[in-house]
Amino acid sequence: MEISAKVVSSLDGVEVRVATGASLQTLAVPAKATGRGSAVNGGEFLALAVATCYCNDLYREAERLGIAISACEVIATALFNGIGQGAASIRYAARVESSAALERIEQLLSETDRRAEVHNTLRAGCAVERVARHDPAD
Repeated sequence: MEISAKVVSSLDGVEVRVATGASLQTLAVPAKATGRGSAVNGGEFLALAVATCYCNDLYREAERLGIAISACEVIATALFNGIGQGAASIRYAARVESSAALERIEQLLSETDRRAEVHNTLRAGCAVERVARHDPAD
């Protein structure tokens, strides 16, 4: 499965598209007040990726484990110590609303933590490389 994101920024605004395979979606992301770049920065999107991944995976793993959940909340934070430096730490916390026993909820939280793809990517490290400019028609 290939996942991609495209950001086009101009004085007219910001256009953001994401895709998983052939499924394409457009996201509403505001431009900076200056009109140059996104008002939401990459670190915020990184924290959002961690929170969204875990939230979605909670539902996936709950179904696999046969645990009914009615809602969940995930808060993620990333600490950056300076311009050009990678995140020093990323932490998240989750709350699940369920009628399941506390031990089952803890099992769900733990198993989801082990299986969350974004989390595992960050934990393992991943090559990030700049490639030749893409075709503007993409």
